[in-house]
Amino acid sequence: MSEVVSNKKSKTPIIMFIVFVLPVVLAYLALTFDWFNKGSTNKGKLLATPLDMSSLVAQREPLWRLLFVMPQECAEECENALYSINQIWVALGKESDRVEPLVLAHQKSHIMDSTDTQRYPNIKVLKVDKINVNNLFKDESTDGIFIADTLGNVILKYPVKQQQDDAIQQSRDILADLRKLLKLSRIG
Repeated sequence: MSEVVSNKKSKTPIIMFIVFVLPVVLAYLALTFDWFNKGSTNKGKLLATPLDMSSLVAQREPLWRLLFVMPQECAEECENALYSINQIWVALGKESDRVEPLVLAHQKSHIMDSTDTQRYPNIKVLKVDKINVNNLFKDESTDGIFIADTLGNVILKYPVKQQQDDAIQQSRDILADLRKLLKLSRIG
């Protein structure tokens, strides 16, 4: 009988180690060596440092913004971006009053003519200086569709797609991210 009691006592530290210490060690190793897929659900590229556009939109209502910088030539990628932004805004339905589709246009940008404004009536155009655009985007490329929060921080970027089918799929991704942001946000 004494053998059984001593056998239990020798197993107790091993069981305690397995139950309490081993999970902590495994969790540390999993975090250190990236053994798992991190819990990111956004479809766009989260900007490491948000871009501050508050100076450009200071006079505007604090809304979420779908942002696009108009290039010099509005080729197929540009058309797809404008189409996507317009369709995303329409797809938001009752939430569309919380979002402003906004195109930044500078001196060297393609000028949206009356045909463009008829095709995309919901998109607002903000004329800014090229210097302001350069100051806003600094090291970040301006070719893409961006989401900016109500405080004027550009937080997500989506690449512009050349094929319309890809652009439509990307629009779904942007819409999903924007709906999540609107659901979690109590502002704007």
